Amino acid sequence: MKKLVKFFTYALLLCIIIFLFLIFFPRNYDVPQLQERKSTQYWNLSDRSKIAYTLLSAKGVKKPYPIIYLHGGPGGFISDNTITMLQPLADSGYEVYMYDQIGSGRSSRLENIRDYTVQKHIDDLNEIIKNIGAEKVILIGQSWGAILATLFTADNKDKIEKLILTCPGPVYPYHSELATVKPPDRLHLKDPMLSNADGNKKANNVRTKTMSFIATTFGKKLASDEQADAFASYLNYEVNKSCVCDTSNVLKEEAGSGYYAQLMTYLDLTKIKDPRNKFKNLDTKVLVMKGQCDNQKWGFTNEYLQLFKNSKLTVIPGAGHFIYVEQPALYIKTIQSFLSE
Repeated sequence: MKKLVKFFTYALLLCIIIFLFLIFFPRNYDVPQLQERKSTQYWNLSDRSKIAYTLLSAKGVKKPYPIIYLHGGPGGFISDNTITMLQPLADSGYEVYMYDQIGSGRSSRLENIRDYTVQKHIDDLNEIIKNIGAEKVILIGQSWGAILATLFTADNKDKIEKLILTCPGPVYPYHSELATVKPPDRLHLKDPMLSNADGNKKANNVRTKTMSFIATTFGKKLASDEQADAFASYLNYEVNKSCVCDTSNVLKEEAGSGYYAQLMTYLDLTKIKDPRNKFKNLDTKVLVMKGQCDNQKWGFTNEYLQLFKNSKLTVIPGAGHFIYVEQPALYIKTIQSFLSE
């Protein structure tokens, strides 16, 4: 009997050691390293945040209002592909600003991860607009960037000339019942081949789930920013397979994702006060673009059209959540047409 107890005791200790090893031993992810970009400039904000940005200078006759592009995520970044994609807007006379939101890309990371809040992103955008010195700006928001754009506009409508929301995420706090709303047949929408859940299931493990738990529960980092961001780059590559109609078009793996910015901003997003009443009073012109295979449910997209009285919808065929990846020419043409109205 004593031998049996001894055996199970050792077995239990071994299981504990293995479990602790899986949690605390850092993983290595074969992802690209973040490289310097010659076009990168920096804003030093009043709270000492350092924000990396790229400016595409206007060509020809300069338009009166610059464009600010808000990337997705949270925790996304400005890629080389983003810069190439938006160059035609600069060629047609717009100054185009693209920046890595705090905690991602080449921008600084926050020591206290609880400081990654929706309000922090709104405040940063407000200060960036002041730095630009423009009377008004045009916001292009992709996915989470569209959520940020609308939340900013709700309290700063005098600073916004137009809104372009590409494959926007839900209006938060989101109404789960909207996920079951069926789209009109005339739109010919269809589901992507893969889902976000597929990517998360493949990428996550015991350690990353523990990282998430400790961060969201205690506001602490189990892994360094460098280690966590490497995992985020790997995770986003897998999740991005749900962002295209054809998975052969998935974006290549690229460095720049911000893990804690993604995790904590999303957590804060689920706790914000309902802004819907503010949206109903806006007369800002809004273009909502949706890929035919967008992974965002139709009911969530349609809510923007219901809330903004001066909005219009354009569905882009043969494209997913990342419209510009599969239909770059149509993406830009649709935006230019709306801007010229």
